[in-house]
Amino acid sequence: MLNRCYNAADRNFKYWGGRGITVCPEWRESFQAFLDHIGLKPDPSYVLDRINNDGHYEPGNVRWTTRSVSSSNRRPYALWQRKSA
Repeated sequence: MLNRCYNAADRNFKYWGGRGITVCPEWRESFQAFLDHIGLKPDPSYVLDRINNDGHYEPGNVRWTTRSVSSSNRRPYALWQRKSA
């Protein structure tokens, strides 16, 4: 989450930080604060997902979910290609 949003060298930065997606300051400064809001990963197969794909990593917009649910909540691949070109 942090690398995608703040590390320009991360291969996926352009899809998160490059689009202006950020992590709320409280979570950015404290992993414990993140855990207090979202809890532990319920199962190894779960992934972190933003409910509003254009929103930030912040309370009320983040959940643990399965990959299939997460993949249905993403921007279309063609849109990724247009914006990254």
